[in-house]
Amino acid sequence: MIEVKKKNEQEFLVTIEEKGSSSEHTVSLDDDYYQNLTDGKTSKEELIKKSFEFLLERESKESILSEFNLRIIKNYFPEYEKEIKV
Repeated sequence: MIEVKKKNEQEFLVTIEEKGSSSEHTVSLDDDYYQNLTDGKTSKEELIKKSFEFLLERESKESILSEFNLRIIKNYFPEYEKEIKV
């Protein structure tokens, strides 16, 4: 289960629960990058949730950084923006 809670306009707390354990991640998302990926067609929370689903298909929750800006995903997975765009 992936839960996304808004801390403020650009920062979110993501909790991942699976197999009896959980992890927490602080994610920042600036408005420009959000608009670039979604054109405002979905919420920031939904974009972050989909981004974590994308990450979990490729690595374990323990491998995901505890704090990061959503922009850096493309540095590790070049296909990210193409796959995640709404």
